[in-house]
Amino acid sequence: MRRVGPLIVVLMICILGGVGSSYYRRLQEQASHGTAKPRPLAANTRAAASDWEYTKTEGQRPVVYIRAKDMEEVDNKYQLTGVELHLFHKEGGEYDLVKSAKAEFDINQGILYSEGEVEITMGVPKDQQPSGRLMSIQSSGIHFESKTGKASTERLVKFHFDRGQGRAVGADYDPTTRELHLRDQVELFWTGAPGPGAKAMKVQTKECVYKEKESKVFLSPWAKFSRDTLALNAGPSTVTLQEGNIRSVETVDAQGADNRPNRKVEYSAAQLLMDFAEGSQVRKITGFQNAKLISSAETAVTTIKSDKVEMDFDTTEGDSTLKVAVASGHAVAESKPIAKSGTDMPETRVLRSDVIAMSMRPGGQEIEHVETQSPGALEFLPNLPSQPHRWMNGDRIWLVYGPKNTLQTARSVNVTTRTENAKAPDAKAAPPPSLTSSKNLLATFQPNSSQLAKLEQWDQFKYEQGDRHARAERAILDQPKNIITLVNQARVWDGTGSTDATTIVMDQKSGDIDAEGNVDSTRMPDKKVEEGNGSSSMLSNDEPMHARSKKMISTNKNQHIKYEGNAVLWQGANRLQGDFVEIDRAESTLSAHGHVVSQLVDKAKVDADGKDGDQAKVAAKSATKLAAPVFTIVKAPELVYDDDERLAHYKGGAVLSRPNLQVKAQEIRAFLRDDNDDSSLDHAFADGKVEIVQTAPQHTRNGASEHAEYFVDDEKVILEGGSPHFSDSVRGNTKGAKLTWFSKDDRLLVNGVEKEPAKSVLRRKNAPQ
Repeated sequence: MRRVGPLIVVLMICILGGVGSSYYRRLQEQASHGTAKPRPLAANTRAAASDWEYTKTEGQRPVVYIRAKDMEEVDNKYQLTGVELHLFHKEGGEYDLVKSAKAEFDINQGILYSEGEVEITMGVPKDQQPSGRLMSIQSSGIHFESKTGKASTERLVKFHFDRGQGRAVGADYDPTTRELHLRDQVELFWTGAPGPGAKAMKVQTKECVYKEKESKVFLSPWAKFSRDTLALNAGPSTVTLQEGNIRSVETVDAQGADNRPNRKVEYSAAQLLMDFAEGSQVRKITGFQNAKLISSAETAVTTIKSDKVEMDFDTTEGDSTLKVAVASGHAVAESKPIAKSGTDMPETRVLRSDVIAMSMRPGGQEIEHVETQSPGALEFLPNLPSQPHRWMNGDRIWLVYGPKNTLQTARSVNVTTRTENAKAPDAKAAPPPSLTSSKNLLATFQPNSSQLAKLEQWDQFKYEQGDRHARAERAILDQPKNIITLVNQARVWDGTGSTDATTIVMDQKSGDIDAEGNVDSTRMPDKKVEEGNGSSSMLSNDEPMHARSKKMISTNKNQHIKYEGNAVLWQGANRLQGDFVEIDRAESTLSAHGHVVSQLVDKAKVDADGKDGDQAKVAAKSATKLAAPVFTIVKAPELVYDDDERLAHYKGGAVLSRPNLQVKAQEIRAFLRDDNDDSSLDHAFADGKVEIVQTAPQHTRNGASEHAEYFVDDEKVILEGGSPHFSDSVRGNTKGAKLTWFSKDDRLLVNGVEKEPAKSVLRRKNAPQ
């Protein structure tokens, strides 16, 4: 065994020698065939790597993932090239992708900084293909916090999305809350749906915050919006988005305008809400608090003010045109005409109501109609000295417009009106205002001028101007002629009297009245008579005068009156009728034509024995001795009365009748007593084929001549001319050149000489006849 031990040692040495030789040869082969050694690291570079990755998580949720094509660790910072940063949203289903050519990552502070250009794509799906609605942001000098994923920069920021683009100076982004903060000089452009007719909405502001979760953009401290012809300046504003499109804008202290050819729309409000359709077209604008809308067209400027204004726009033609505007809460709409040479400027119209709605014609350039949805007041302010000042109040008011925003019609219900006319140059004062009321009203205006042409009111119409009043079922005002026509159950009255008729036409300027159909009028005693100035008094002046006819015309301030068609006039028992009766108070005349019948009552007189006695006795006797009234009735085809002469001239064959006496002649001239308070007959002259008949219980007396005179108080009849003769059915006949007969004592004078009873004097044998 001792021999074996050395052998083993030798054997081990041989083996080790073989192994060492083999290892050496292998080292030589590796040295000749192996890869090159890594190059040495630069100074201060602790490590370097390619396809570098970094991940930060919270529990199982990724927060930040960074990868780079190359990485070098220098001074405890990672210098990255070909950088891609994933900033995961809190929900984890989406992330914001950040790409940069170069970046520096401070792993200790958790901040990634890119000096150069950076592109950020927001809301990339984690496990899906990106949609076409992603927003991309380009900027530089961006800082990223790996702990929170927040990004910020103070430099110019540009961003793009499928519905527009924008820019700002300075930005901050928090992927956790998904809020983008643009610090200054913000400009946003929303183009809406793509297409050849798309028009961008431009938004400008100083500072902007975009909250992706809420799909809202907050603009402050001011904002400007513009799209095509639309412009809006406002205070702090909120923009709501839907699938990349602007759906609404809420703002304060807003002032906007829409400028188009031949029309401009301006609006303002303390608070303003704008709704948008597809393509960033304005669909609706609502203003709150001190809301105002101004529409300027070729012919007028319309201004609407109220607590709230809602404007609906038509977007069917690819554009936003005003369709409807509704003002509510202390609403006032004013339409002020634009002066044009060669035409009279119409009145300014002011409409007031709690709710006013205005509809536009297609195209949005002209007003179609305006209405109040609550009680309203319409005022017409004169722009010329000759124009009246008008007001109209009603439960509802509807205004319809024609071409070029000219007012066509105005309608109202349960309405009242007030009209004030300017003082005439030669007048001491302006006329009193005229007031009307009715259940319905329709005003029609002259074409292309907005000047009132006709005003129609119906159902319980009432009118008042000073002491003049009127009523009817329907009233029509012809404004150019200033004439009112009252229809059905028409009535006009004032301090001088009243007129009822089927139809009454009133001239408001002159005061003339034309009544027709069942005319019934009453006129109070003329004040001029009381003052001693005289007036027509064939009908007594001490009590009202009534009249009926088919037609009546009153002119010259009720001084000239005509009654036509079965006219009847009466005062107490005095009465006049004819086919036509005319009163001219200025000339103190009265005339009647066709089937004239006048009836005059003798005024009662106190007995002779009471004239000089005690007045109380006289009054008592008068009260106890009421005699039957005595009438003078005259019938003729024609009558002319002259009050200055107190003469009623009957022509064309007249018949005068008194108790037991009748006078027929071609003409009768009746003289009334010379007393304004007494229209009794004093005496009468008859001419042309005069016939006188007196009837008594026992006999009849007849007289005939060419001329006759009758005296009431003396009961005397004078016959002369044309062989006068007198006959008594009991005592015979008498003829002479002149016959004078005293009916009171039954005496007859022939040629002025009293004759024997048998020839010329009729003596009564019995009691007085």
